[in-house]
Amino acid sequence: MWITDVFNENLLLLILRIAVVLVYLRLFIFMSSETIFLVGFLVFILIILAIDLGLGRKSGGVVSMKKAGLMSFFVVALSMGFYFVLITYGHLLHGIDSMEKLQMIIAKHKHPVHIIPNDLPHSLQLYNQNLGLEYLTGYIVEYALSVDNIFVMILIFTAFGVAPKNYHRVLFWGILGAIIMRFIFIFVGAALIAKFSWIMYVFGAFLVITGVKMFLEKDKDDAIDTQNHPVVKFANRYFKVHNHFVGNKFWVTIDGVKKMTPLFLVLLIIEATDLIFAVDSIPAIFSVTKDPYIVFFSNIFAIIGLRSMFFMLAGIIDKFRFLKIGLAALLTFIGLKMIFHSYLEEWGFETTHSLLVIVSILGLSILTSLIFPEKKKDRKLKYDPENEDQLHR
Repeated sequence: MWITDVFNENLLLLILRIAVVLVYLRLFIFMSSETIFLVGFLVFILIILAIDLGLGRKSGGVVSMKKAGLMSFFVVALSMGFYFVLITYGHLLHGIDSMEKLQMIIAKHKHPVHIIPNDLPHSLQLYNQNLGLEYLTGYIVEYALSVDNIFVMILIFTAFGVAPKNYHRVLFWGILGAIIMRFIFIFVGAALIAKFSWIMYVFGAFLVITGVKMFLEKDKDDAIDTQNHPVVKFANRYFKVHNHFVGNKFWVTIDGVKKMTPLFLVLLIIEATDLIFAVDSIPAIFSVTKDPYIVFFSNIFAIIGLRSMFFMLAGIIDKFRFLKIGLAALLTFIGLKMIFHSYLEEWGFETTHSLLVIVSILGLSILTSLIFPEKKKDRKLKYDPENEDQLHR
């Protein structure tokens, strides 16, 4: 049986128990402070995912706007709670216990922190506050860019006629895959930036181009071609693909032949889409902080909130007509900041200023969307409740 059919909340709970056993066996003694912090964070994320998976199964996969709103509030509250953890205990992430170690970490990750000579406690306080601010700014950037991801997810579900009750299952596995990909992307990207500083300029130019392109194509029809999509062609070439949905199954065996269902095909497209979005969002957060752990933490908290945000915004996302313009301006600003970062640092441009600009751009785009709404026809899903297992094209 395919792994996604057998991997359930029981296996998630088993992973959690193993992690707890490792703690009690004191294997962490042989780990660095970064590894301990990272493992603890991942265990915490697994707990959240296990809770969410359990709620999804309990409700039969259907998530109401009310439940999505409560889950979104819960995840955002956890994200803000992590911010307070960082501004209080952030120095423990890299095991900073001396002025020399603090200076080394600040220099390594290029934190805009001016330490107080011979005053480690107050210097650590300044460091922690900056660490929390970088995390918060990165989180807001990633959370905002995730909204554009929701646009595309709606188009994918619509084009392939996915039954609403299967959204939760696809998004759960999609986000789990996204966490793994982001982990690889972020730490490989951090290693490249540390070795080749000029890559920041390449990232910056790429984001400016992406922002301008997004603005120019803001009114472009984003219809999904279900027949000629690259992922569909790849799957049809290398796998046996069933023509119809079979409940919430990703794989089925017919006449002894294992076949991929359209639901798993949709999952692959969601993963490919997130891979494309990661190329934009990860460099964007590196413009805020060079610490890969902070980039990862902010990224993952935004990602786990994506699913609940999808269910909350799916029916009203068209109301934010100027949001795409705001995201285009956001990417362009971040790209320019990466290109001219040395000049901005000389002028005293700090993380706080970046946060204010980012929040202002997003707030203005949302506010103007609400003040000047555009009437559009509601987007209808190609979903026939009387024949939910058939793929409508």
